[in-house]
Amino acid sequence: MKIDNPSTAFVAIRGLRKRYTEGDDQRIIFADLSLDVGRGELVALLGRSGCGKSTLLNLLGGIDLPDAGSIRIDGQIITSMNEVERTRFRRRHIGLVFQFFNLIPTLTVEENLLLPLELNGSIISKQRDQALELLDNVGLGDRRNSFPERLSGGEQQRLAIVRALIHRPSLLLADEPTGNLDAATGEHILDLLLSLHRRIGTTIIVVTHSQEVAARADRVLYLEAGRIREIAS
Repeated sequence: MKIDNPSTAFVAIRGLRKRYTEGDDQRIIFADLSLDVGRGELVALLGRSGCGKSTLLNLLGGIDLPDAGSIRIDGQIITSMNEVERTRFRRRHIGLVFQFFNLIPTLTVEENLLLPLELNGSIISKQRDQALELLDNVGLGDRRNSFPERLSGGEQQRLAIVRALIHRPSLLLADEPTGNLDAATGEHILDLLLSLHRRIGTTIIVVTHSQEVAARADRVLYLEAGRIREIAS
């Protein structure tokens, strides 16, 4: 999806700069990065390891701040927010999926799933019913009282994905969601992610090395030397 008018972009990055200090050296990650992503778009972000893909997701999620430049999501400039404001914005509007699941081992499947709703306030019975229905839809309905260590890798990733979408975020950031899974399980997880994407209409930016993920994206971007270029999907 091309964004003809940048002011209408759902995600708008302008003049982003980020560097890290490593000993006596300065490592430049982004020198002057700009990017637009449309509402409801699924974007695959490719690039070599260490090129800054995960750093970009952390900046988009408000987990980290750039040295310069701005990030606007759905009209809100998150780079102008303080840490508390960014945390609140992330809890309400952003879903995060990581390669290593980040499930809380002392919470059951159901408790892990409901955690984003609890962080945003009290849970009403309708939300709990919808959460349990979502567990059924991804084949985890009979595991609601299990703990994460009792789940397979594919089951844990399914739980991580539905947890990231349980509060119906407008933006989902996924970092190698199929990276630690075998081919068959990875394909199943991809099907699940795309199915939920179509049902909810969430904008998705997914960091991946998978050509299968890239082939099913609306747009494929390649990050190299701090700059992004579009490649044919």
